[in-house]
Amino acid sequence: MNPQTAPATREAVHDIFWRFAAERQSIFERRWRGESAPWTEDTILARFKFCNVYRASDRVSQFLIREVCYQREQPAADDLAFQIVAMRTFSRIESWNSLSERLGHAPLLRDLASGALEDALTDMRDAGERLYTGAFILCATDAYGRKIKHLNHVELFKHMFLDDDLASRISEASSLEEVYLALHAFPLMGDFMSYQIAIDLNYSPLIDFSENDFTVPGPGAVRGLRKLFTDFGDYSPSGLINWLVERQHEEFAARNLRFEGLWGRSLHAIDVQNLLCETDKYCREALPELASSRTRIKSKFEPTPTPIDYFFPPKWGLETATARALVSA
Repeated sequence: MNPQTAPATREAVHDIFWRFAAERQSIFERRWRGESAPWTEDTILARFKFCNVYRASDRVSQFLIREVCYQREQPAADDLAFQIVAMRTFSRIESWNSLSERLGHAPLLRDLASGALEDALTDMRDAGERLYTGAFILCATDAYGRKIKHLNHVELFKHMFLDDDLASRISEASSLEEVYLALHAFPLMGDFMSYQIAIDLNYSPLIDFSENDFTVPGPGAVRGLRKLFTDFGDYSPSGLINWLVERQHEEFAARNLRFEGLWGRSLHAIDVQNLLCETDKYCREALPELASSRTRIKSKFEPTPTPIDYFFPPKWGLETATARALVSA
């Protein structure tokens, strides 16, 4: 079997990718230790908002891991699967808290079946509350014949969990790809959202697959790949993400960059996928001549006043490392 033709990198962007990862993670660590601003001398990172290097470190993912995946009183497995899917669909902490307050508890399948979930969401919308994040665009077709987005999502949840027993298919899956395909089979579940929810489910006690087993680049990651590589060689976009995962230690070392990961956890495919999106954003300022469909960074950086008490899936084995880091900080 002939070896794959190697991809060709655009060296300026390739260098930015690794330096961005190291510096963005250093900013995360400095803020976590309670150091005062400024947290970086990089003027682009100082001015604009960029996601954390590790997807699980971002605020919404942290809320989902702590308050949904590992909530104090664990619900039944089918309710937990439903909650994870629903929370990521809205991806807005304030909406989840408001919904839970109106129902008197985190949403359960019985609320979906009785109509209580639909009524609560409609009341929230009628009261002028925002239901969805603005961080990404959801498929908004009226696939279920209802003209309002949240009503179509209510029908989607019913289809998934009341009609098709998606929770059982998730628990019986033999791979992360199988979980993704089970989600992707439903209307309104595009490539991006199916992959994101598969990763969220994989944080939980419901399933446990390697995040490197399967990846689906989103639109932002593909834009990043097109800036980072002048030629993909024989690699698919997913293959290029794996290529970057495999080379991470030598690339950081070659640039003499300090990168200790997330308390020892190396970059996984989902993190590299996110880093590619952020590299695409960074290059809009650093290398504006690399034109793409996006030409500017919309969000300026504003520190969030509420600190995050970081918590990661216990199965990752980071608890001891986190405790040691706290002692030495």
